[in-house]
Amino acid sequence: MGYIIWVNDVKAARNLEKYGCVHYISRRMHYVVMYLYTEKAEETLKNIRRLSYVRKVERSYRNEIKTEYTKAVPDQTQFYGI
Repeated sequence: MGYIIWVNDVKAARNLEKYGCVHYISRRMHYVVMYLYTEKAEETLKNIRRLSYVRKVERSYRNEIKTEYTKAVPDQTQFYGI
């Protein structure tokens, strides 16, 4: 399960590695993308929210976005000679 954690201090955000798998840390926008085990997510998030450098925790909906596309419109490039 993916989560986006907004932080105040990026250096302190490296400590989040002990709670799960840190995928990305944005230094400019001050957020961390990390993955947690679904079974332990609630109790881990409770511990993460207690940290002084954490502003907000959001769940990532990336795995729910449709990634398989269908080609409903015919290819128009053959008419233009490409």
